[in-house]
Amino acid sequence: MNEPSVQHVDEAEVRDEVAAPVPSRARPSASGNARPPRRPRRHLHGVILLDKPLGLSSNDALQKVKWLLRAEKAGHTGTLDPLATGLLPLCFGAATKFSQVSLDADKRYTATVQLGQTTATGDAEGEVLRTREVTPEMTAPERLRAACDAFSGEIEQIPPMHSALKHQGRALYEYAREGVEIERAPRRVTIHGIDILCVQGDVLEIDVRCSKGTYIRTLAQDIGEHLGCGAHLIGLRRTGSGGVELAHAVTLEALQAMDEAQRDACLLPADVLLADWPEVLLNHSDTARFLTGLRRRVALGDAEQVRVYGPLPADSAAEAAPSDRRVLLGSAHIKGGELIPTRLLSPLEVQGMLDQAAQPAHPI
Repeated sequence: MNEPSVQHVDEAEVRDEVAAPVPSRARPSASGNARPPRRPRRHLHGVILLDKPLGLSSNDALQKVKWLLRAEKAGHTGTLDPLATGLLPLCFGAATKFSQVSLDADKRYTATVQLGQTTATGDAEGEVLRTREVTPEMTAPERLRAACDAFSGEIEQIPPMHSALKHQGRALYEYAREGVEIERAPRRVTIHGIDILCVQGDVLEIDVRCSKGTYIRTLAQDIGEHLGCGAHLIGLRRTGSGGVELAHAVTLEALQAMDEAQRDACLLPADVLLADWPEVLLNHSDTARFLTGLRRRVALGDAEQVRVYGPLPADSAAEAAPSDRRVLLGSAHIKGGELIPTRLLSPLEVQGMLDQAAQPAHPI
């Protein structure tokens, strides 16, 4: 009997969390004592660039920040493993419509690799399967450079068994815990570049720029095998995703120490995830039509993806420089002189961003 194929679901899974309605009064707990009323939620729009701490899942990090902001609607832009740290863009309100943009974007990581040992999981959590000597020749600069170059460009990776890919509705790591090996088809990814940051004894630190869906654990193992000593991943930190960088991120600890106004000031505009796309500014008439999903004629060349803005209403109290009086309407693509909507914000979301921008320290 043929084995059913593995369902390739990207490890980075976007979630769109919507809070339950706030109860009108406190309900009694199982002990009979009244529970404190839920904190009122707010309709916030924007992006928090979080520096995720070690040991916390992406969804746990999202829920903690969502609670701190009292946000009504939130979602993250792709799972970062609990054992990894670094950049995790969190989207709120209207910005959740562009979560997929960050999910599909290229990523950048700092990876710490232990040479000389292979483990069952490819990282420090797994049982050590084999230990080999790491000779000085293996860690010579030219040898390391050749090993990294061997896995640069477009390559194929076989997803590890300890991963979130699905097979018959179950994650592969569930089978792995039961000692069951599932045949996995290779997947094509692109390694845009690998820079060697430092080598200390048998520990290698590298900077990796790659496409979405790249398994850094697998890359570490492959580099170790190319050197002839084996390897596993002992540290991973995401430093970039698309056009956003870790340098602009805030830690969970810092957010917890802030008051609400300071946390709100950390919200970046909803279009920060689209910052490297070309922009189109419509007039008032075309803005209204575009928001209903109608195509608009533009004197522009074809483009796969653009961000689209409309002018601020004349009576808007939103803070903006005279040259930047505009509001995000959504995303589109251009073909044959037509601006074709791809992802539209609702009029309520646009008005919500305008109302939010009217508050101090809130850009659109």
